[in-house]
Amino acid sequence: MQSLQNHLLIAMPSLKDAYFSRSVTYICEHSETGAMGIVINQPIEMKIHDLLAQVSDDLKDKNIHPDTPVYAGGPVNSERGFILHTPQEIWKSSLQLSDDFMVTTSKDILESIGTKLEPENYLICLGYAGWQEGQLEQELLENSWITIPAEKELVFNTPIRDRWQKATEKLGFSPWQLSDDVGHA
Repeated sequence: MQSLQNHLLIAMPSLKDAYFSRSVTYICEHSETGAMGIVINQPIEMKIHDLLAQVSDDLKDKNIHPDTPVYAGGPVNSERGFILHTPQEIWKSSLQLSDDFMVTTSKDILESIGTKLEPENYLICLGYAGWQEGQLEQELLENSWITIPAEKELVFNTPIRDRWQKATEKLGFSPWQLSDDVGHA
């Protein structure tokens, strides 16, 4: 089995699950025991300023853009935060995923948002997507997902509403060309 860590899962149009419809998910971990990922294109009503106000006593000296979204990272542990960001070695609970990506779950990174210590690029997500042993592989066989290697530009700099389409275009075709029957003989 080839690991899909540091890849993006792109939901096929045939995927009828309301939560994952037109989703793009960054895969943080993938092994024979299962997979864990963070959805990167489903903002929630909450903005970053609202979230930070819940965890920090003082926001007045921070430069926080009020429209920066918080994302629904997945349906599992939706009260738990995951920050997908460009690598920095200063956080208490971080896992380096590649040269371009790191995930941090400790509160200390939230305190840096709006200061000179914040990561160059970051997405704040609540919850994650999880797959049990063999589940993701089965969903791939059923053509629920297609995959591409993760790219920093697509994850952090592509507008949210365009991420799914831009991700599919990386495969060399447009979303409207996708069929439920891809890969079946």
